[in-house]
Amino acid sequence: MNFDSVIHNCTIITVNPEFDIIEHGIICIKDGRLEQISTKTHDQELPDSKKVIDAKGGIVMPGLINTHTHLPMTLFRGLADDLPLNTWLNEYIFPAEKKYINPESVRYGTLLACAEMLLSGTTTCCDGYFLEEKVAEAVSDSGMRAVLGQGVVDFPAPGVADPSENIKAAIEYAEKWLGVSPTITPSIFCHSPYTCSTRTLKDAKAAAYSKNLVFQIHVAETKQELNQIQSEYRMTPVEYLDSIGILDANTLLAHCVWIDDHDIEIIAKRNAKISHNPESNMKLAAGVAPVPRCLVSGITVGLGTDGCASNNNLDLFQEMDTTAKLHKVISHDPTVMDAKSVIIMATIGGAKAIGLGNETGSIEVGKQADLIIIDTDKPHLTPLYNPVSHIVYAAQGSDVRDVLVAGKILVRNRKLLALDLDDILEEVTKISKLISSKI
Repeated sequence: MNFDSVIHNCTIITVNPEFDIIEHGIICIKDGRLEQISTKTHDQELPDSKKVIDAKGGIVMPGLINTHTHLPMTLFRGLADDLPLNTWLNEYIFPAEKKYINPESVRYGTLLACAEMLLSGTTTCCDGYFLEEKVAEAVSDSGMRAVLGQGVVDFPAPGVADPSENIKAAIEYAEKWLGVSPTITPSIFCHSPYTCSTRTLKDAKAAAYSKNLVFQIHVAETKQELNQIQSEYRMTPVEYLDSIGILDANTLLAHCVWIDDHDIEIIAKRNAKISHNPESNMKLAAGVAPVPRCLVSGITVGLGTDGCASNNNLDLFQEMDTTAKLHKVISHDPTVMDAKSVIIMATIGGAKAIGLGNETGSIEVGKQADLIIIDTDKPHLTPLYNPVSHIVYAAQGSDVRDVLVAGKILVRNRKLLALDLDDILEEVTKISKLISSKI
């Protein structure tokens, strides 16, 4: 067979069900999918291929999956740091969005996010924001794979001045993008239980259910949210959402910091998924989500960075390192959240959490060729005894050399091929100067 691409001279971390690690690996790609995965013997010739990529002894692994982002918020990176969540959100972020979020700014903020993610090894993301049609256009241009949710909230928002039109706008967006792009999947994103009424939540979930879309929502992010929902409904946020029919296998719950054992039991029973965002939670002093208990309960958990306004980057390598260490220090147990478990969360766990587990997240024959090549010829990656622990505890996003999505090379030798980075940086700088002048 004549393949489209062959990657060789690498260690392959498959993240398949057996978590196989293949030395001297060969990966053959045909029509955007993984066609053959094997080990090369010393005297074996490479298969016939249009393109040959020498990994130069590096690590090949599945592209990383960012399960919770607000892509255009790269525009607000560093705008309002070191503040409580409610102050940050109500006094800075919401007003800034009202003034400066428009189709053009959303496009360039999204392109900047895509550039940052691709250059640090993320091939798939799950986003929730406003003017999501413009987000989808920009992500599509980047070549990334994504689940993209139109935001729904019970007050005027960018692109939807009348809150009574929010569900309609979400449905129209979803219908426009369903089946249009092989890499873009629409979704519906309700901001939270405290910014959306019971009716809004039910209607948005019904719309998502009718089209088999992932329904995203922030849940139990802060103690204040927990107290507010308990005061209003005499239930925890998870109990409340479950009581109105929100939780099922197509529901993605972001944060889940303030959940107890009963909440975990409900999430597991409904087969809902969780996006863990440790750095954002830490920066906003929201707390530490009980992720180890969730995993033991069989809940699918992916990793997310949250938006750049509350992190302040989209580097999932850094997020993996933080995840492993945070839960060790909190539990006083160095064996908790081992490197293998964290890699699973950042790859196949994330893919399953956003409904793409059959397509991406692991290196298996038949799946999409969403791959990254890590250059291990670096001082901080030498010597290399255990590639799995190296990825979590030593590697950085800047170590990613090449990135492929559906077999297409989007980053080659640390250079973006699908996007004009200089143009993106120039336009975002212009927007940031406008924002800065008005603060």
